[in-house]
Amino acid sequence: MAKKKGSIVYKCSECSYTQPGWLGRCPECGAWNTMEECIVDPNAAGFQKKSDGTVAKVRPVPMSKISMQDEGRIPTGNVELDRVLGGGATKRSAILVGGEPGIGKSTLLIQCAAAVLASSGNGRVLYVSGEESASQVKGRAVRLGLDVDRLEILCTLRLEDVLDALTSLSPLMVIVDSIQTVYSVEAGMIPGTVNQLKYCANELISWVKERDSVLFMTCHVTKDGAIAGPKSLEHMVDTVLSFERSGDEVRFLRAQKNRFGSVDELGIFQMDSDGLKCVADPSSLFVTRRKSGTPAGVACVPVFEGSRVFVVEIQALTVPSKASISRVYSDRVDSARVSRVAAVLEKRVGLKFSDQDLYINVAGGVRLTESAIDAALAAALYSARTDVPLPEGTLVVGELSLAGEIRPVTKLRQRVKTARELSFSRVIGPSFENTGESVESLGELVAALFGGKK
Repeated sequence: MAKKKGSIVYKCSECSYTQPGWLGRCPECGAWNTMEECIVDPNAAGFQKKSDGTVAKVRPVPMSKISMQDEGRIPTGNVELDRVLGGGATKRSAILVGGEPGIGKSTLLIQCAAAVLASSGNGRVLYVSGEESASQVKGRAVRLGLDVDRLEILCTLRLEDVLDALTSLSPLMVIVDSIQTVYSVEAGMIPGTVNQLKYCANELISWVKERDSVLFMTCHVTKDGAIAGPKSLEHMVDTVLSFERSGDEVRFLRAQKNRFGSVDELGIFQMDSDGLKCVADPSSLFVTRRKSGTPAGVACVPVFEGSRVFVVEIQALTVPSKASISRVYSDRVDSARVSRVAAVLEKRVGLKFSDQDLYINVAGGVRLTESAIDAALAAALYSARTDVPLPEGTLVVGELSLAGEIRPVTKLRQRVKTARELSFSRVIGPSFENTGESVESLGELVAALFGGKK
């Protein structure tokens, strides 16, 4: 009797005999109480679906009967990547890595594959390449000086080939480069369509969820930097990582979504002939070491990115506006924040910015979003407008209110500690407890930095 799609059948767990109704004893093998309720579902993932097209029917379980288990993590061998992931790649998780072409996604993942192979003993790593040939992948590994002799590589676009390889190898880590090149005949013949992405990603994620493996998938991005394809792809995975470029060598890695860790961490890399290298001291990228003194318009601030503090340099320039209205040019700091700080300076200190074009830059190209940079931004703008530099070895930190108050920020003690380690002799900010120089208003900040000069 043909089984109808979506119909309920009862299958013997001993001999797999099926029939439409429940029986206490299997007519085929004679076993008692072995008939289990199943549903005919041809759309189920391959590892769940039996050869006859049925899957076991899942029933709800009380939360009180569920035991909490530590999923465990696999170190990737890359300190910055492990930091962004929350301590390593979590087993049975799917990770999506996006970034513009040539930024280093494939380089990062093949470096991780080599590190995992070196530390796992007999573990296997499968590298699925849909964009490059096997010789190209090996050429990159040789050029980077990586030992990938045990790396299994599969150059294919067909999902069915990938699933067969996964079943036969049971790898510890799976890398798919990229998911937008994979297609299945079940969803059409053209890779990259919405149905293909959803279907292929679902099959791969379903496979890894039942095993102690980690799935990395690279993906293309649009010209605006957003991940190309349906938004549901980002919902399906556990972690979404975004690669950003600053200049020719510096790379930033952020987590836009992370079910197993924080999304506040920032991974910093430098690209050279040996591949991506972790940056141990981020402040070396963001603070310029000068022999002739700090110029006007430059202020340094300690910022938090996840669990660590580093010092960055905010640079400001003001020039007379050539149009009837002033403009703000700022890529790394929100232009609305710059306009607000300039307005508070004009109102509370009396320094005119409404006839000036404002240019704001952050050394090293890191993007700043926290409110703790307000006071340093105000100091940089004041310095640029008056052409008076800040005192040497000075850091400024604090949130600026519309009333001109310097408000407290979180983790001041850690910020000051980092400043001392980097040889900054003076830290000015709000409500310090014997750790820095306290100011309560914008006027006090100006007086402390510039002696009241305008």
